[in-house]
Amino acid sequence: MPSPADLRYTDTHEWVRVDKDIATIGVTQFAVDELTDITYVQMKKVGTTLAKGDQIGEVESVKATSDIYAPIAGEIVEVNKALDDNASAVNEAPYAAGWLVRIKAANPADANDLMDAAAYDKKYAG
Repeated sequence: MPSPADLRYTDTHEWVRVDKDIATIGVTQFAVDELTDITYVQMKKVGTTLAKGDQIGEVESVKATSDIYAPIAGEIVEVNKALDDNASAVNEAPYAAGWLVRIKAANPADANDLMDAAAYDKKYAG
């Protein structure tokens, strides 16, 4: 299944969707498949300022704990609290209900420096 074309991707398997100056961030289907059953999600708090590449949290699975990194700089404005009770939403819908955080992007155009879906899929799904 190809990655959604409206997103941008990192080498550390995060995706970002920018809408004006709000960037929604999650982990890719490739990451979910590698980790298998995600059982716990912990993100930094609303109000945390992030530089590109800063750790924003971690996901735990039956296989490993993986750090999640900010694909662009900004301030966390929302954490997906639904994952506190249902971390499996990341497994079931990583590009929808399984999103992790939303940040107010310092420079939304920075997302254009990330891989598009075709480049990400060529590198990781091929």
